Amino acid sequence: MVGNAQNGQMKGPARLRDVAERAGVSIRTVSNVVNGYAPVSEKKRQLVEAAVAELGYRPNILARNLKNGRSGLIALVVPELDVPYFSELARAVVTKAREFGYTVVVDQTDAEPDRERELIQGEGDAALFDAVILSPLALSHKDLPQRDPKHPLVLLGERIAESEFDHVTIDNVAAARDATSHLFDLGRRRIAAIGDQPYETGETAQLRTRGYELAHAERGVPVDRSLLVPRRTFHFADGADAMEQLLRHPDGRPDAVFCYNDLVAIGAVRTLLSRGLRVPEDVAVIGFDDIEAARYQTPSLTTIAPDRRQIARLAVERVIARLGGAADEEPAEFYADYELVVRESTAGIVR
Repeated sequence: MVGNAQNGQMKGPARLRDVAERAGVSIRTVSNVVNGYAPVSEKKRQLVEAAVAELGYRPNILARNLKNGRSGLIALVVPELDVPYFSELARAVVTKAREFGYTVVVDQTDAEPDRERELIQGEGDAALFDAVILSPLALSHKDLPQRDPKHPLVLLGERIAESEFDHVTIDNVAAARDATSHLFDLGRRRIAAIGDQPYETGETAQLRTRGYELAHAERGVPVDRSLLVPRRTFHFADGADAMEQLLRHPDGRPDAVFCYNDLVAIGAVRTLLSRGLRVPEDVAVIGFDDIEAARYQTPSLTTIAPDRRQIARLAVERVIARLGGAADEEPAEFYADYELVVRESTAGIVR
């Protein structure tokens, strides 16, 4: 139960009027402080903020959004919701957006080009949202329309060249180089890679392949192209099947594998163990994404861990900035941090 300015007792949530009475100012002054509509003296601002904290006042965000012609909704759209990386990212985005009073609606495109294009153009049900955070999979930079300042959009994932949209990513080349270099540091020399996508919309995979190649060049080790296994999707079965293929290699199996996501890596480990091979003693395996399952499977999975909270923060803050007056600014690119997390699949069990 919160108190009011009259008798210290109040039923229900505090109102603007209650805050104004407690602070000894007008309702308009309280509104200006809460919504940032107009300059207020520092003394009055402090009085209002103290009353807001004391009464537990929460602004009516829905009413404010309706007044501004907004829905209060941000869309987060990913290719597949059942991929753990995206579900874990969604949690981080929802948490961050809530700090700004926005509700996040999560949807998936199933990698359909028309759906991705519709969202970018703000058509169909995309018009319901004040802004969209989109992880595209089916579109290349040539497919992207011009940016509409009225519909802020932030792209996640690979760097799409010549894009007119704000973009949040990690340095995929550096991350893949670090992953491959870790395997070289362990004394491995015949290192395979699972997940290359050598076509126009496979930018993320291509960047990871570039990092894999860069690590080889830095060690003076030629890349054996026959150890680079393409995959159209990154699921458990893709890793398992690719590993079967590598075990049948005419020149013998690899002694390490860099997988382009954790699901692929877990599938690859399953095949190795089912064939009686040891991980990492016979074949070391490293993944990418640091999904929760990577920590708890046996052996636990060494992986590249993008900072999902930072990705969410950068994306949401950029959307809020666009909605708050930065609509005409030039598009910007933001790089989130990542780290190499070493676990049992490369380092073995530490006793």
